[in-house]
Amino acid sequence: MVRQIVLDTETTGLEADAGHNIIEIGCVEMQARKLTGRTYHQYINPDHDIDAEAMEVHGITHEFLADKPKFKEVMLEFVEFVRGAELIIHNAAFDVGFLDAELARNGFKERISDICSVTDSLLVARKKHPGQKNSLDALCRRYDIDNSHRELHGALLDSEILADVYLALTGGQTSLMLAVGDQDDGSEGEAIRRVAHDAAASLPVIMADEAELKAHNQFLDLLDKKSDGAVWRQLTTNH
Repeated sequence: MVRQIVLDTETTGLEADAGHNIIEIGCVEMQARKLTGRTYHQYINPDHDIDAEAMEVHGITHEFLADKPKFKEVMLEFVEFVRGAELIIHNAAFDVGFLDAELARNGFKERISDICSVTDSLLVARKKHPGQKNSLDALCRRYDIDNSHRELHGALLDSEILADVYLALTGGQTSLMLAVGDQDDGSEGEAIRRVAHDAAASLPVIMADEAELKAHNQFLDLLDKKSDGAVWRQLTTNH
């Protein structure tokens, strides 16, 4: 059974090629579409200044990271955690680009594609909801996932939220039409809610009793008289 690891990072800026660094990695593990409780979370002391714009997004400061390990110190532990898994990342090109840059910078010969497979949940969302907003916040609104505690971005928190979003996104149809809140004008609206995957799996099956079966057959007899034959009875006879 393939392990799935939902991953997110926070960085000092937007360009790995310009020397920006990862400053936080957050991962949560899933198997058989259920969270296992295993996580990986690490703050990292960077070799690059944190851009003011990035700090406004995640709120992580140089002072906070001063006593945290460098990427090289946690690199092998991280690789061991994700090796052989399917990584699920929202806008994967960004995070994978930074991870590959960090691995190369620190003399590691393998890259993420050598270590594990990658699924971009943003591409999955765009395919399922073309023309709609597919940011993590927009998907939370669409699938009625509570992210009210997400005042700032954080790698572990965002990976936990993305795990819920990904399970909803890949769990079947959730809406019969475009939710008003998903339109590009930013207006609010509500989508049709779905039954959670785990809840659906545990729904009880209640068989009809003798009296109910008798009433059902009497109704089918009535349909036979008023039509060319009850379709339900034809189907059950053929199968």
